[in-house]
Amino acid sequence: MAQFINRKDDIVTEAVDGLIRASGGKLARLDGFPHIRVVLRSDWDRSKVAIISGGGSGHEPAHAGFVGEGMLTAAVCGDVFASPSVDAVLAAILAVTGPAGCLLVVKNYTGDRLNFGLAAERAREQGLKVEMVIVGDDIALPDLPSPRGIAGTLFIHKIAGALSEDGADLPAISQVATKAVEKIKSIGLSLDTCTVPGSPKEERIPDGMAELGLGIHGEPGVEQIDFKGAAGAIEAMADKLGKGASDAPLVALINNLGGVSALEMGVLANDLACSSIGRRIRHMVGPAPMMTSLDMRGFSISLFTADDSELEWLSRPVSLSAWPSVKVVGEPKTMPLPDKLTPSAPAPSDDPDLRAFLTGCCKAMIEAESDLNALDAKSGDGDTGSTLSHAAEALIGAMDRLPLADRTKLLRAIGLELGQTMGGSSGVLLAIFFAASGEAAEGGASMPEALKAGLARMQEIGGAKPGDRTMIDALAPALDALDQGLAEAAKAARKGADDTAKMTRAGAGRAAYLGANHLEGHKDPGAEAVARLFEHMAKA
Repeated sequence: MAQFINRKDDIVTEAVDGLIRASGGKLARLDGFPHIRVVLRSDWDRSKVAIISGGGSGHEPAHAGFVGEGMLTAAVCGDVFASPSVDAVLAAILAVTGPAGCLLVVKNYTGDRLNFGLAAERAREQGLKVEMVIVGDDIALPDLPSPRGIAGTLFIHKIAGALSEDGADLPAISQVATKAVEKIKSIGLSLDTCTVPGSPKEERIPDGMAELGLGIHGEPGVEQIDFKGAAGAIEAMADKLGKGASDAPLVALINNLGGVSALEMGVLANDLACSSIGRRIRHMVGPAPMMTSLDMRGFSISLFTADDSELEWLSRPVSLSAWPSVKVVGEPKTMPLPDKLTPSAPAPSDDPDLRAFLTGCCKAMIEAESDLNALDAKSGDGDTGSTLSHAAEALIGAMDRLPLADRTKLLRAIGLELGQTMGGSSGVLLAIFFAASGEAAEGGASMPEALKAGLARMQEIGGAKPGDRTMIDALAPALDALDQGLAEAAKAARKGADDTAKMTRAGAGRAAYLGANHLEGHKDPGAEAVARLFEHMAKA
């Protein structure tokens, strides 16, 4: 897979320079490239305890992204997923440590422990005060004598940084950090492994499965489980995190491992708040990418049983964009809709035959979802089928509210429902179509005349016309043939839809932004939806 890199050997140094260039002068690096890659605060004066962390690169924004007032003083960057050298760590210690000393915050991996530990010994030999706290928050493999350190480490960065700003001494900071480590536990889950620059990707996780408890370097987890959606993934993690837990309130850190969209992370945050441990989560950090694993399609949850003092230190504002801040978790707030938003709806009435007819039409759109999405993916974002399917499901659910026995009022009522439940440009256009059709029908127009009036209004506002490669290419000929019966209207709609595959230019809609090579041979999904609807009606 192609990646946005130049040379594999330069990826870390170039990324460090990119971070520093964009820091507004707040960050600097030691002049030891490429072997020594240390990012440090440019305003540090050594009067307080320095907080240093680091490790392999590939976890950005950790660790260098958390260098700044209130968090880290310096970060030592190794190669991708590789611990920095002893010399690099020692260089960081010497650069930022004054009489107050420094605290090394180290994730519990053998390479990190050894290199940071030996650097600490060498610094002590030079008369510096250096202490080290090891974070092992990963509970995925409970039988390990030495658990891995993952995203829970960020809690320690924040607490230690806040204490340093307060002027606390090194023993006090070390003691608080060590105590906090014992109250943090984390676990990760992913749908895929990550892509290490310059290396083939390991295809370890089959489709339909998720790996629970994998490490931030792509190490295998404790087990692969059936993937049952976001809520199922959260509950599998909550089951592990909740074992042996007390009822003490929690701070949850929801960390994007690098390849999950922000939309999905929002779903996961909601599911966590609603999970079996959600009632204990009073504060939340994220969701955000904080300690990633390159492009891994996964996330981790870290829980911290923080006391009042620890919560206060965590909640201190910092100017670092990588730290999302601590927020209170609560129920979604709602506010009433404006009074004039929803027009008065007509009184509901029933017509069993018409109810069955409309329900059948809606089900035809639901069944066409996958096919229409596939068509839309050729020229759009692949959601036409889903948009129509969701609207059809909503319309089925609204049947009891519709004036089914009064067809003149029914058209306008359908327009109101679609305007509220159907997104995208199609939703707006169809709402206009049915509203204008209803207006014409209430004025005495026949059903074919009313539908043509709706089409005219939709064209007037939407700007599309036959030949522009939109739903109108099927809808207009179908309505023209409607006086001859539904069978002829269906034939006309089918021809109109099929003809869109021969059009190499779109005059309206999303396809208007694409070239001929993306359009030729592919039917417009909106026109195809109209054709399928009329074909269903002709058979009903």
